[in-house]
Amino acid sequence: MSFIRSSATRLDLGADVVALTAALCDIESVSGNEKGIADAIEAALRPLRHLRVTRDGHAVIARTNLGRSERVVLAGHVDTVPLTDPPNLPTRRDGNNLVGRGTCDMKGGVAIQLRLAAWLSEPNRDVTYVFYDCEEVANERNGLARVARNHPELLQADFAVLLEPTDAIIEGGCNGTLRVEVKAQGKAAHSARPWNGHNAIHEAMTILGRLVAYEPETIAVDGLDYREALSAVGIRGGNAGNVIPDECVVTVNYRFAPNKSGPQALAHVCELFEGYAVKLTDTADGARPGLSLPAAQAFVEALKVPVHAKAGWTDVALFSRLSIPAVNFGPGDPNWAHQDQEHCPVEQLVGAEAALLRWLAAPST
Repeated sequence: MSFIRSSATRLDLGADVVALTAALCDIESVSGNEKGIADAIEAALRPLRHLRVTRDGHAVIARTNLGRSERVVLAGHVDTVPLTDPPNLPTRRDGNNLVGRGTCDMKGGVAIQLRLAAWLSEPNRDVTYVFYDCEEVANERNGLARVARNHPELLQADFAVLLEPTDAIIEGGCNGTLRVEVKAQGKAAHSARPWNGHNAIHEAMTILGRLVAYEPETIAVDGLDYREALSAVGIRGGNAGNVIPDECVVTVNYRFAPNKSGPQALAHVCELFEGYAVKLTDTADGARPGLSLPAAQAFVEALKVPVHAKAGWTDVALFSRLSIPAVNFGPGDPNWAHQDQEHCPVEQLVGAEAALLRWLAAPST
């Protein structure tokens, strides 16, 4: 048996969620190579008469239009990080775990979306199912952001759930993130006569010292505690083995609570590194969880699972920019995402599907 490298596959939406997850994972879809899996998802959804299906590049959007008073989005990315060598596909069962690239991040969530889309023809809320590409790469390629630009009306909703792996708990909102380059300036000299210069790498010790001494805050936002973090993630300096370096740059990543905007977070970092040049290289605001809103409260009540703050950044932030409250909820322990032995417990696949079904199933008559 081998995994599939082309679009020549047919997804069986009648298969159980574990089998469907395996089938999705076995369609190799490393970022930039999502055509095959997008074709398979589109082909599986097009025949369903209760859905209106739209294709945007390698993103597929399917919507019910039942005139419900509330609309929700279930979203998941279909791409993965690169395979290992030898490839960690096809998937395999190892006891109670499904093992292979994408099982945790996040084709289990995608399988749940597809199962609900196929079998929940009359949900108690109108539902928009979004399957999108290029989440695992640079933000300018992100398929969800592209859909928001090209078809913003398709993402309009009262609430959104991103089915990223959360170990089957609810993770509200997310921290923001920024990266800066902090420059230590020196003076070049021959390394045999270092007193004629000023060593920028040595000067960078002051920058690193401030980071070591820094005490990150834990900030309560909408009832959830967001733990901030400020870390050096890179350093570069020096251009020859016999020259005192005149410049050293420390790359710093700040994970900030969603009560701050990007400019506020940058101002905080600049204050910490006063006296040094600080250059912003990348930033993305976080997202408040919005758990006080009725749609979010109904979700939490229906699922009856723990609710924590999301430490990392996810695409709930994009929904936040669209003024749509959003949470993360999906099968799989995120600590196993991207690892060679990536896996997902079978009971979490089954349990997460059942939880979302409780939330979306129409009341019995």
